[in-house]
Amino acid sequence: MSRVKTSVLLAVGIVTLLPVAAWADEEHTPDDASAVVQKYVAAKVKKEGVFRFKDAQADAQLELVQEEIRVARGIHGYGFFVCVQFHAKADAKKPYDIDFWLQEDSLDIVDIRIHKAPKREGDKWTLVTRNPLLWWWIPASEHPGDFEEKRGWQIESAINGYIAKTAKDGVFTLKDDKTGEQRTLNFVEIHRPMRKMEGKGYFACTDFRENRSANKYYDIDFWLADKNGKLEVTEVRIHKEPKQEDGVWIQVPRYSFEKGKAKEIP
Repeated sequence: MSRVKTSVLLAVGIVTLLPVAAWADEEHTPDDASAVVQKYVAAKVKKEGVFRFKDAQADAQLELVQEEIRVARGIHGYGFFVCVQFHAKADAKKPYDIDFWLQEDSLDIVDIRIHKAPKREGDKWTLVTRNPLLWWWIPASEHPGDFEEKRGWQIESAINGYIAKTAKDGVFTLKDDKTGEQRTLNFVEIHRPMRKMEGKGYFACTDFRENRSANKYYDIDFWLADKNGKLEVTEVRIHKEPKQEDGVWIQVPRYSFEKGKAKEIP
């Protein structure tokens, strides 16, 4: 049976590590989130025999066996994050750390992403943190204090949440503003740093792979506005599209930004 190694709370603004008891007055706790994840994984395994997960970055279908819940954390206003250790079904020594993001109020699973992946070193496997680092690990590394502008990880959280909510069975559908076609895409990652353009709000570039394609990538821009303290996605556009040149797929820009107009957000 899996167990939770650590439960912590991250309070935005002042980053604080607190025990489970700190959640006594809250509707849900990190332990509650862990229980939901455990039930979800168990149901998947019962149905399919293993925990199947699509590694979007490596474009691989993984078959995994759960070992334990490593840590359960909460960020007030953003949700709970449960890190689960797995190993490959075909190789018990090939480890993966997979993070589950849950809504703070309903404990619904918002997204599932790989935090650490195996890397071969000699005759052994080691766990290596994936780049870019998942946004929910960033608040713990920031200095305490309030910020005038939104932080980069807050922008990422809004984009990640929008994609997870919009996608169906892992497929994100976007109407091409140039051709009018519906593009079916698989989310890969969000580029850093985030940026802000005066008068236009925050924006970030992201990588998507064309659904059922191994090497056709789109660069998609997400624009966001701060509405009463909450970041909302206001526009989604294709920035770069795949074009084949000499048998190789490359990304070709549809538009460019005026140099010096965008401010980087840490």
